Amino acid sequence: MRGFMFADSANIYIRSGKGGDGHVSFRRELFVAAGGPNGGDGGRGGDIVFVIDEGMNTLSEFRYTRKYCAEDGEEGGKNNCSGRDGADLIIKVPEGTVIKEAESGKVIADMSHENRREVILRGGRGGKGNRHYATPTMQVPKYAQPGQEARELNVTLELKVIADVGLVGFPNVGKSTLLARVTNAKPKIANYHFTTLNPNLGVVDLDGTDGFVIADIPGLIEGASEGVGLGHEFLKHIERTRVIVHLVDAAATEGRDPIADIRTINEELASYNPALLEKPQVIAANKLDVLYGEEETQALECIRAEFEPQGIRVFGISAVSGRGVKELLYFVNDMLKEIDRTPVVFEREYFGDPSADLTLPYTVSRDEKEGIYVVEGPRIERMLGYTNIDSEKGFEFFQKFLKENGILDELAALGIQDGDTVRMYGLEFDYYK
Repeated sequence: MRGFMFADSANIYIRSGKGGDGHVSFRRELFVAAGGPNGGDGGRGGDIVFVIDEGMNTLSEFRYTRKYCAEDGEEGGKNNCSGRDGADLIIKVPEGTVIKEAESGKVIADMSHENRREVILRGGRGGKGNRHYATPTMQVPKYAQPGQEARELNVTLELKVIADVGLVGFPNVGKSTLLARVTNAKPKIANYHFTTLNPNLGVVDLDGTDGFVIADIPGLIEGASEGVGLGHEFLKHIERTRVIVHLVDAAATEGRDPIADIRTINEELASYNPALLEKPQVIAANKLDVLYGEEETQALECIRAEFEPQGIRVFGISAVSGRGVKELLYFVNDMLKEIDRTPVVFEREYFGDPSADLTLPYTVSRDEKEGIYVVEGPRIERMLGYTNIDSEKGFEFFQKFLKENGILDELAALGIQDGDTVRMYGLEFDYYK
């Protein structure tokens, strides 16, 4: 029987809908030898939209379905009938999912906190029917605009647990036992390595405080940052936490050195992401219930002598009996009060690859009839397809794109003034220098 494994990453292919082609047709009326053009416009292709589903906590369903395509727009019809827009494809993910461009690893979107819905790929616009191309000199246009092509991306989904406190430590140091004692979480507990395959979250309720969310991060081993064991898969979950609690076996019941274990874990954290060592740390020296008298004192003093001069507090606890646990929790809660509560959000890094578009043409012109400026061409289409200009970061990239590609200079050369309208494929903007 296949065992269940927590799915915290997945690679999928996404594709927006192609725009429907414009239609070529002409009126057929009795006693009218050559009716005018009446070809309708094609429908817009569907968008690829990611939304947070509160009921999801893994990416397991993406292990079985790897291809996600929105619906294409419908072709325009005769009698000026426009084609139906393609349906958007809504992809549901658990909160904390970071969407990355697969090849570069750059962040496209972080589905967490206030970002509940994000358009990742826009569908292609529908093509114009031949009725738009009639002129005094061309009264029977036999041309219609094709629909805009679909956009596609290979993306990596990574689930990064959202918790105030990350509980780290080598296997079998008692993390699951401690979590079960201090929260309502019910992790599986057994006496073998890597029994905990998924991060367990629980809420710590403390009298007189708001409490906090703590995550039991599965046991790390040396070499985790290089992908040894399961460590690399789970190190990503620590990135959102604001405080790290090291749980160590102070009694060395498995023959391990608690001081060496803490050093090793910190080395792994630094190798994965140096910023992790900037997070406040606390050490919980566990399993004091199996030590007696002088043994207990000596074990604690050794750990304190090593780490408290570095500003890292050490608490002696027993996850089994509950001894010292309350003091640890209140100290961590006080630490959280002093730390900036701004959530850790991974900023967008990927906006398409503008360098690959430099060979694509574009045009900048003035429509004298409507009194507006028009920017069109494959380069503009490609940029707009991969950029969510509704977001602040996306709009900043959009402005940078216009400047670096010389589009703003060309608009200025055409005499554009503040307040004039610029149209780009159905989107209109007011120009301000």
